[in-house]
Amino acid sequence: MKAENLTGLAATEIIALAEKYIIKTYARLPLVLVRGQGVRVWDAAGKEYLDFVAGLAVNSLGHCHPRVVAAIREQAGVLMHCSNLYYSVPQTALAERLVRRTPFDRVFFCNSGAEAVEAALKLARKYAKKKWGAQRFEIVAAVNSFHGRTYGAITATGQPKYHQGFEPLVPGFRYVPFNEVAALDEAVNETTAAVLLEPVQGEGGIYPAAPEFLQAARRITRERGALLIFDEIQCGLGRTGRFLAQEHYGVTADLTCLAKALGGGFPIGALLATGEAASGFGPGDHAATFGGNPLAAAAALAAVTALVEEGLVENAAAVGAYFKERLEELGARTGLIREVRGLGLMLGAVVTVEAKAAVAACQERGLLVNAVKDDTLRFVPPLNITRQDADAAVGILEEALRAVS
Repeated sequence: MKAENLTGLAATEIIALAEKYIIKTYARLPLVLVRGQGVRVWDAAGKEYLDFVAGLAVNSLGHCHPRVVAAIREQAGVLMHCSNLYYSVPQTALAERLVRRTPFDRVFFCNSGAEAVEAALKLARKYAKKKWGAQRFEIVAAVNSFHGRTYGAITATGQPKYHQGFEPLVPGFRYVPFNEVAALDEAVNETTAAVLLEPVQGEGGIYPAAPEFLQAARRITRERGALLIFDEIQCGLGRTGRFLAQEHYGVTADLTCLAKALGGGFPIGALLATGEAASGFGPGDHAATFGGNPLAAAAALAAVTALVEEGLVENAAAVGAYFKERLEELGARTGLIREVRGLGLMLGAVVTVEAKAAVAACQERGLLVNAVKDDTLRFVPPLNITRQDADAAVGILEEALRAVS
């Protein structure tokens, strides 16, 4: 069957074909999405959903934002790809925009969050060896972290369940309990090239860092000559109510990984670096064939422009605080939510029912949410949701939780 003929198929037929032809790396929900607009999506049967998954924190502008759509259409008719052997206008413009908006000096472009982490790990080791010698290679990461699925990124991930079956992993990594300053202080020594942390742990269950932990990480790495890397792939770009999550803590890393929301739905990743840290790489040390290609860069430039000019960072802070209050009120009133964690519009609710059952019940009622633990729901909606959208989500959530309790 030709691809162009799939459009008119029923959802069950599309699912059957996908199950037949796609390698099963996802436990997919029985839902075929065919269209998105703003904070809503529609399935193959025409049913509407309020989307509080947003492509796993990718669609921060909502679906099909006009600026991003226009940028992709225009750039696709001009130049979609050229080798990084040459300069291109959209990539240069995006790099300048990111540097001017952040404390960083240089940018490396790639295609995903895992690739941004890989670039950071390689740069940290190369920088450390150039400056300190061959004994500097170790990466200190956090227990319960998540940094991606490539070999370096999965090794840095402090959750054994992601390691199983892929051993042996990359040598030279160690893990410390998140938010434990003493353990971090003990772990960083003369062999440490870098410390890698998420300001807000995402896949681990939505755990914000304690201010004293990130501040200690900055002090310790500076004192001992190691680089500090922040993984802001999920929590960056306005998600927490600040352009970068590290701004909440008054701490600036040497390297910061971005992806997800950067392209407004189009794949692109980036590694931001201070001038000193960036000096670790020279020509030939790292590359990405499609990294920062004109089409992706044009989409990302439009997305970042919209994020700033349309006040979405500020909206994430304001509506995020309101949404958190509503979730906490629901928990206090019904006993169905024990705890709400997070910053801005990156929230986790610990529920008293089985989280996957709650996800299914929400979906039946027109709300898409995600479970990151057996008892924890994750909410990462578009940053342009309104209070009315938050109210609607809480109403559906209450019905769903009551139904499965």
